[in-house]
Amino acid sequence: MATKLTAEKKEIIGNLIEAYDIKTTKDIQEALKDLLGGTIQEMLESELEDQIGHERYESTEEAKTNYRNGHKTKQLKTSMGAMEIEVPQDRNSEFEPIIVPKYKRDVSEIEEKIINMYARGQSTREISEQIEDIYGFEASAELVSRVTDRIVPEIEEWRQRRLAEVYPIIFIDCIMFSVRKEKTVQKMAAYIVMGVSGDGMKEVLSIEIGETESSRYWLGVLNGLKGRGVRDIMVICADGLTGIKEAIEAAYPNTEYQHCIVHMVRNTLRHVSDKDKKAYAGDLKGIYQAADEEGGLKAMKEAQAKWEAKYPRSMNRWEERWAEICPIFKYSAEVRKALYTTNAIESLNSQYRRINSKRGVFPGEDSLMKAMYLTTVQITKKWTNKVRDWGKVYGEMSILFPGRLS
Repeated sequence: MATKLTAEKKEIIGNLIEAYDIKTTKDIQEALKDLLGGTIQEMLESELEDQIGHERYESTEEAKTNYRNGHKTKQLKTSMGAMEIEVPQDRNSEFEPIIVPKYKRDVSEIEEKIINMYARGQSTREISEQIEDIYGFEASAELVSRVTDRIVPEIEEWRQRRLAEVYPIIFIDCIMFSVRKEKTVQKMAAYIVMGVSGDGMKEVLSIEIGETESSRYWLGVLNGLKGRGVRDIMVICADGLTGIKEAIEAAYPNTEYQHCIVHMVRNTLRHVSDKDKKAYAGDLKGIYQAADEEGGLKAMKEAQAKWEAKYPRSMNRWEERWAEICPIFKYSAEVRKALYTTNAIESLNSQYRRINSKRGVFPGEDSLMKAMYLTTVQITKKWTNKVRDWGKVYGEMSILFPGRLS
């Protein structure tokens, strides 16, 4: 069965058709062959830089002992037919290519693996292991990093791509990472903006790294969405991010800010002993599942009175944030679940935390962004189903926000 094309893939195909003036199947074959040859060529250039220890025109002691010395033409046999590449040479003839080893002219058997390494968004270590599996010897982390840096333009395209005009719901969440910056390791925040479109499909809209929270910062993020085509949002659901409420009022004045219920519960239970968590969580559920705001407020006061002596001030955030919590009470149970059951973004975050645990410290913001993008591409491929009960959610939001979802 044919794979359903996303808007991004359609745009890439359109660009290919225009760039290569594709009119026949033979034109397609030639275009793909050219792209494969370009990929191999770029990887060879990165390999040479890695092995001689410096970039082109760089003036260092290493550059004086060995340096680039032109190119040598080589014919390759591939599954797309014969192609010609230019293998870079070094002055001392010490360059030992990995992607196309000396005397090797048939690379057709590794094409699929090369494509898969890019498509699956693997980590530097995983790509290094695959290269070792293919060629029988280890590739340095520096080499793999340089090769994977070739996707940076792809990341920028993704970050600037056009978005839908209307999103009924947008979630904003945050994960902390350790990043090396100016010879020190710093904790940096990565903010994930995920939207639910009018047809109920989930999509990661943007990833923002490293800025200090403020209304000015969040206004920049929201204006960035505007610049990419988002003209209206019904509800933005987030934790108590500094300045987010003021930014929403400025950028999208008709948008409702809903404080994330999952974060409220999690923060409340953070310092509660294990033996009390189940009972306390049950009392909190009585708040956000109440029939209306009056019932929710009553349940909050009861929970506060019950637990205040044992866990002083644990319910204070509910009282302080009540104006941002209470919008949820105008929705039915199905719509409330769509707003506070953040399984999709939690699943995404678990994958981000996995790369965090594997790598420990990222060498820079670019490295972190690259890893997060590749992980995002990999996991969002599985987002093929609509949000549960989307028909009910859409119908109810159409009534509450008349004329804005079409």
